[in-house]
Amino acid sequence: MKLLVLFFSFLSISAFAQDYERVDAIISMYPNTFDNPEKLSKFIARDFTSEDDRVRAIYTWIIQNIAYNPDEYKQFDYTFTNYRERNEKDEKLRAKIIQRTLQKRVAVCEGYAMLFEKLCEQQGIKNYLVRGDIKSNFPDIGRPFKRIHMWNVATIGGKPYLFDATWGAGKYNGKFIKEPSYFYYKTPPELFMKTHYPDMFEDAFSDVKISREQFSELPLIIEKNLLPNDIEFPTKGLLYEDAYFDEILFTIKNINPEKISYSYGSETISIDEIEREESRIKFNVPLTIGAKTLLVYFDGKPALGYKIN
Repeated sequence: MKLLVLFFSFLSISAFAQDYERVDAIISMYPNTFDNPEKLSKFIARDFTSEDDRVRAIYTWIIQNIAYNPDEYKQFDYTFTNYRERNEKDEKLRAKIIQRTLQKRVAVCEGYAMLFEKLCEQQGIKNYLVRGDIKSNFPDIGRPFKRIHMWNVATIGGKPYLFDATWGAGKYNGKFIKEPSYFYYKTPPELFMKTHYPDMFEDAFSDVKISREQFSELPLIIEKNLLPNDIEFPTKGLLYEDAYFDEILFTIKNINPEKISYSYGSETISIDEIEREESRIKFNVPLTIGAKTLLVYFDGKPALGYKIN
């Protein structure tokens, strides 16, 4: 339900996509609104033949044309009990959400995800909705699991892939900022898992099992290629002042930024002493008593976020 804000807007490149230049160019010429999903689906079926291109077309149209607006929560009751075998009432509500998303060009995560699901269905592409939790900002560190977001799984060429068109559309920080991104298009599970935790873990498609509690305790891992196992210390996102003397030691592997800096909420300060090994960096961040958050930057971009108690 929460649109990605602030930190994760840096994840704006298509690091694991193939060449979709033709698909994206065709979609850019489509109308901005449609009366119903059938009309948009006919355009897609006419212009693309492969499952891969059709899913790309669906995702691209949505992130290019649908804006996030939290006021949409007031329009519908979004409570469901079963996403794969909905009853008649749920289907009627789903149809209303999809039609409003297409015609008004605004939605919250349910609108993005349900439209993606419907268009995939009409293209004969196996897919389903996933409900779960997210980690996108400091308050998410250490809190209990919540079912506050919705995304998609679609099967292409017999293989399931993860999609989040809501986060792919842009960010929301008081108002919607359109920033179309393909980071959340066919995202590798190990990267998706840093920010998304499904209600049923099988929908994570992860080879590494982590619990809801472990997900909650992770720091904000903003650097796009950094994985939880790469953070050797501190591994948990909640830091306690009384556990340290005057500085916090960081040990991180599989990354080697040229510059490292940090901020406790205002001024950003560079770190001069960085110990570099073959596949590991070590550095210290001076502890500021009374600070509530710590943000570490790699080469000028947010990389890791922690809460302080």
